[in-house]
Amino acid sequence: MRLALFDLDGTLVDRTAAFADAVADLCHDHGYGPEIERWLRTELADHAERADFARLRETFGLRESAGHLWRVYVDRMAAAVTCRPAVLHSLARLKERGWSVGVATNGSSDIQRAKVRAAGLADLVDGIAASGDIDVRKPDSRLFELAAARCGTQLTSRDWMTGDNPETDIDGGHRAGLRTIWVAGRPWPDGLTVPHHTVADVPAAVDHLLAHSVA
Repeated sequence: MRLALFDLDGTLVDRTAAFADAVADLCHDHGYGPEIERWLRTELADHAERADFARLRETFGLRESAGHLWRVYVDRMAAAVTCRPAVLHSLARLKERGWSVGVATNGSSDIQRAKVRAAGLADLVDGIAASGDIDVRKPDSRLFELAAARCGTQLTSRDWMTGDNPETDIDGGHRAGLRTIWVAGRPWPDGLTVPHHTVADVPAAVDHLLAHSVA
């Protein structure tokens, strides 16, 4: 069985739009002003964890508990996150052709799994490894290894990693011994090993995987 690992945020799902909606909804529901909203948009821009809401509570003297605010944020993110139908269809094609599909993602376990379920990906993914599971973040090879294990297999040089982040997904995939597909969009940093293939989106990545299934 061939293994295809995918990044979650910015690759399979649109975190940017969901994040903006989740922060706006959280602030509206609790009557928070623009200062708190700006803080959230700045501090949680790349990723969010439960500890961030403890810092928020302390910074602004909020009466709500950090646990409550984190649960609200997770719920709002799950409600707002989307996965394009074309992406869902492409993953279904991979599975129909006998591929195992895994997710290797940085982020807290509860919020990343909530996004996977809400975006309609749960039935298409064989295993998920989030950095919160073992307190290890991409590009550390151990997260890719965990994703493979969650899919019931081990990494081989014939397996692939697809993602949008040059450092965490592509360079990290190279370090783990994987072939890589970059979903282009960010600037490519100097000095990194180039990806094996570059595409505009996940459906194009899947087309490449299926075309090279025998390779």
